[in-house]
Amino acid sequence: MSRVASSRFLRCVVSAWLVVAGAAVAAPAVAPWSLLPLPAKANPAKSGATEIADGAVVQVNGGEDQALQSIAERFVQRVADTHGLHLRVATASNARAAITFEVDPSANIADESGYRINVDTSGIRVTSRTPRGAFYGSVTLWQLLTPAGWTRGAPVAVAHGVIDDHPRFAWRALLLDSGRHYQSVADIKRLIDWMSLHKLNVLLWHITEDQGWRLEIPKYPELTKIGACRAAMGLDSELTDSPGQPYCGVYTEADARDIVRYAAERYVDVVPEFDLPGHSQAAIAAYPRLGVTGKRPSVWTDWGVSPWLLKPDEKTLQFVDDVLDEMMQLFPSRYISIGGDEADKQQWNASPEVRAQMHTLGLKNMDQLQSWFTNQVAAHLIKHGRTPVGWDDELVAGATLPTSELVMSWHGDDNERVALDAIRQGHDVVMTPQESLYFDHVQSDLPDEWPGPPPAANLRQAYDTVVIPTGASAAEARHVVGVQAGLWAEQMLTFAHDQHAVFPRIAALSELGWSPPDARDWNGFLQRLPAELARYRALGIDYADSAFAPVFQVAAEGRSGFRVALSNQAAFGTIRYTTDGSVPSRQSTAYAKPLTLALNTTLRAATFAPDGFELAAPRSQVLDEATLLGRDGSALATCSTQPASRLDGAKPAQGPRPIYSVDIGNACWLWPRAPLDGVSHVAITVERIPWRFGDEAKDAVVRRKASAAGEFEIHADACTGPLLARLPLENAVQAHGQVRIDGNVALPAGAGVRDVCVFATGDPRDGQWALARMVFSK
Repeated sequence: MSRVASSRFLRCVVSAWLVVAGAAVAAPAVAPWSLLPLPAKANPAKSGATEIADGAVVQVNGGEDQALQSIAERFVQRVADTHGLHLRVATASNARAAITFEVDPSANIADESGYRINVDTSGIRVTSRTPRGAFYGSVTLWQLLTPAGWTRGAPVAVAHGVIDDHPRFAWRALLLDSGRHYQSVADIKRLIDWMSLHKLNVLLWHITEDQGWRLEIPKYPELTKIGACRAAMGLDSELTDSPGQPYCGVYTEADARDIVRYAAERYVDVVPEFDLPGHSQAAIAAYPRLGVTGKRPSVWTDWGVSPWLLKPDEKTLQFVDDVLDEMMQLFPSRYISIGGDEADKQQWNASPEVRAQMHTLGLKNMDQLQSWFTNQVAAHLIKHGRTPVGWDDELVAGATLPTSELVMSWHGDDNERVALDAIRQGHDVVMTPQESLYFDHVQSDLPDEWPGPPPAANLRQAYDTVVIPTGASAAEARHVVGVQAGLWAEQMLTFAHDQHAVFPRIAALSELGWSPPDARDWNGFLQRLPAELARYRALGIDYADSAFAPVFQVAAEGRSGFRVALSNQAAFGTIRYTTDGSVPSRQSTAYAKPLTLALNTTLRAATFAPDGFELAAPRSQVLDEATLLGRDGSALATCSTQPASRLDGAKPAQGPRPIYSVDIGNACWLWPRAPLDGVSHVAITVERIPWRFGDEAKDAVVRRKASAAGEFEIHADACTGPLLARLPLENAVQAHGQVRIDGNVALPAGAGVRDVCVFATGDPRDGQWALARMVFSK
């Protein structure tokens, strides 16, 4: 060997040793492990670290070679994409490896999904019994290489120690509703990718609905020819190519197989949901014989619970069996969901034929008939080696479900009583309480909160979800097999909205499903979350910052000043602010106590983690003469005292889409203690939203109109108190988008500070009025 070659060889050996042993000239600081979900056991050493730098070698040993090789290659790609480090998968078995993946079926690992990570002077070794365990180990290792405050492209010093990890529950799921709004195959794949990085392993895919049948079934082509399209009502018209174009969406057989394959490579099981006998209006629109009346309804354009149920007879059961046979060809999962929720039985009750069938079967009521129907469907699945999955509604109604059925319990009230009842009837149960794990629900009452139904399910509520029903014995607790979040898509028009709704609440779900219950800790979770949010940014995830966003509480101070208190929902991080209109940075003044500020000040605030990471984008509060005399609709209370829904308005030609806080069916708002002294004028900004709220129709509050178009009325003290202003709606009824209406105010004597009620007259089912802002002036 020549001197030159020898020198090159020596440099290569030294370089490899530096990469493995971490003896770099300028070693990076050793960050503490910041892992989410929290592993079952994590034992960092008191000292020592291994440096991983550009060019480090990743070696694969044993197991199913191709599966493990793919895991290693995707790990290397993920590190390159997010961190900027370019690792190299070794092709030679004798390569000097910084990182080793090894699958050993005889390894002393707690679970087939479990793994062990050893970090020491010889490098990093990920050991598992199966490729699945190796995949989860690769996710944790990726997090070790992206600790809090990491610098893109820079070497990472990973603290020495041992991680022994395995999941708490076998079912760690996210439900995706593609029936109400359609997601592209590409976006579903992105969601599956991100799910897998949270160690979730089930995508419950809701693909049949009143508002759309999404899955191609060749034996029944009308299901997608007719059932996949609905009239583009409301904001759906903005998603179609042109006005009058129907809103449609279909997944072909090839699409379904592609999604299943993609998910399997990431150890996510795709469980399809064919919801029945309710949520079937689209199917009946395609084949009217499936319904009770024989009539053809339209594919539903409202949200809520439709009365169009499948007819519980042998012909319908044959249709159901045929569809399930096709689903079983497309979806190899052990599980198939058959729904069973929200079955409004008014058509069954009105049908002499269905009532006669109920009596012939010796049943007492329609809930028992639904139970009979469900048992027939479940039997077909069981005969083919599948396990039926369904919702807990029939248990709520006092009926029973097939014993073999896995029950998804979404009624989390009354200390999870329904889930406990299901367990005591012999069912395994997945906990998915709507109160905390329905991710379509709003996350805060911030003025810029995205659309969604109430009540709020914030990050802390998701993290604190009760997953073992109160009163369950240890044996009964073992029948809780998992947790699941729901992403119902009535108001999820775009994939950006899906992301905002899911992240970061999915991090709380991840820890619920994976981590040991005695290891979970809210404050510890918050400390680990900034690193996870930084990973989200690197992955391109548009997550919600609602938990950390600054909240402004403004009050008058003296004759012309303001007192402003700042806080955030999670009470975490440092709020930093500016008063000159500039963007706050990690160097800006830290908030410590309420501020006293002068008139015509623009206060801007943002929240930062201890390492300087921006937890929440800047929010602004303008302090001027209109500040105390004006309120956004989101800052007003509802007249019913019920929490408001957040609804999208029409997209304007320029600027962001408005979002409103509305008590659906009751266009009425309260402003407690409004400052009315000297007020002579009022301006309101409103928008009329198309009515498509089926559930709220029966409770709509109709108020007498003084004119054909109706008006907004403003009253003092109460909604029946002295009339302050009446603002006609003639010019607003036919308008598209927001309209401003001005009027004079007739103040009662000694107005001072008074409660104010503002409401729209007329029937909200003709169009739901939303109030963007109300401003008094002198």
